[in-house]
Amino acid sequence: MPTYEYECGKCGNIFEIFQNITAKPVKTCPKCKGRVKRLIGKGAGIIFKGHGFYATDYKKGKNPDSVKCDSGKKGEGCKSCPMAGKE
Repeated sequence: MPTYEYECGKCGNIFEIFQNITAKPVKTCPKCKGRVKRLIGKGAGIIFKGHGFYATDYKKGKNPDSVKCDSGKKGEGCKSCPMAGKE
């Protein structure tokens, strides 16, 4: 369920309400019973939990011996190359 933000036109109170998306908007301020308007939400950011998501997380492992180096240097000067240290 989303959180909606409201602002009172009478007292300026800004408050949030956690309500169902199909619920009717709040019409009165909980402090002064003045008229409120729903503010445009900032939206929620994406939350990643855990260690993170990497391109290698879902790929099947490759044998480094079967990988060919495109640079022609056979891993020299390229620390991330799977051919580094291989001859």
